Amino acid sequence: MPLLDLRPQAVRRNLGAQIEHMRSFRLDPRFSAGIWYFSPFASRFHDRYGEPVELERRLEIAAGLKDHGLSALEAHYPNEINEENLEVWTAFARQTGIRVLTVIPLLFWDRQFEFGSLSSPIGAARREAIERTKRSLEMNKRLGCEFAVVWPGIDGFENPFGHDMAAMRDRFVDGLAEAMDAVPGVRIAFEPKPYEPRGRIIFGTTPEGVLLGRLVEARLRNPVNTKLLAEGHALVAMNPEVGHALMGFEDLAYALSWPLSEGRLAHTHWNSQPLGNYDQDLNVGVVSPEQMEAGLYAMRMHGYRGYFGIDIHPERMPVETAIRISIDALRAANDRIDAMDHASILTALARPEESRGWVEAHLVRMRAPAATRLAPLKPFAG
Repeated sequence: MPLLDLRPQAVRRNLGAQIEHMRSFRLDPRFSAGIWYFSPFASRFHDRYGEPVELERRLEIAAGLKDHGLSALEAHYPNEINEENLEVWTAFARQTGIRVLTVIPLLFWDRQFEFGSLSSPIGAARREAIERTKRSLEMNKRLGCEFAVVWPGIDGFENPFGHDMAAMRDRFVDGLAEAMDAVPGVRIAFEPKPYEPRGRIIFGTTPEGVLLGRLVEARLRNPVNTKLLAEGHALVAMNPEVGHALMGFEDLAYALSWPLSEGRLAHTHWNSQPLGNYDQDLNVGVVSPEQMEAGLYAMRMHGYRGYFGIDIHPERMPVETAIRISIDALRAANDRIDAMDHASILTALARPEESRGWVEAHLVRMRAPAATRLAPLKPFAG
């Protein structure tokens, strides 16, 4: 499958053109889900709250969500998707029309990655991480996936004292570039996270993910990759997760604006999360719904056309219930955004000295139930 063209995300518009864009462009969410949370798993603090679910049953559950909007699945290599069970996945895709969106190299679980994967100072562990990344990229190419998510959960440190941080980052960057040049033409969607399981994960914030993209792309040498770069395509794009951004005290709209402004937003992972705190992966819209709305608005401003990945951890309810709730939350927020006065919002923010409080008053009215009696708000722009 050819690369999805992300370059239009980076288009800069003047006020008039931006207003016209917001009136004519609408987010059209397509939804994916990670197969990993379709089966209960234990945490360090409690046992499983249900019996393990085999892959075939997980896929049956996913198929039952197609009518609610689920159209793609995400899976890790080699524990969830691999050469031995590939026919199970391809048969599922043929029968249901639910595609495999991304094959993710599992770079954080194995004992051999105790001290890091692509950044490991231990040669054998780092080599296995590179080779596993290559194999997962080959699987992405074979299945026609849009990108390969890469999450460096085990690459980092707890005690910062004495680490050669630059060398750690270089090992990660060089290893990812080596894998990409070995299997050219496959886009990476990098997913930052500030901490957990490591005390501090390298490239852990959204702007650091943009920086990683620039660093890796500068090292690519395969002619297929360099041709795509010369045409302006990002090969190291991003997959920001709402919860991870809020764990790092990032503002979601501002965080998303970084990859969007460079044409690097390949995918997004959605959940909700108390500011800071551990990674809870709550259902979408449960906590901080205003962050969800602002993030969606930023994505609309940049013309995002990718999938919306539901990345949750439904410990205390059926997974199908949690996914339906999360899809409904995103659709409802998108509908609220559709009904907003985009011309007045953008004009008011361009002329803040004349519009004090207008945007906030408009948001109150857009979030209010239809029966709430509020004084009408005069549009700020004609």
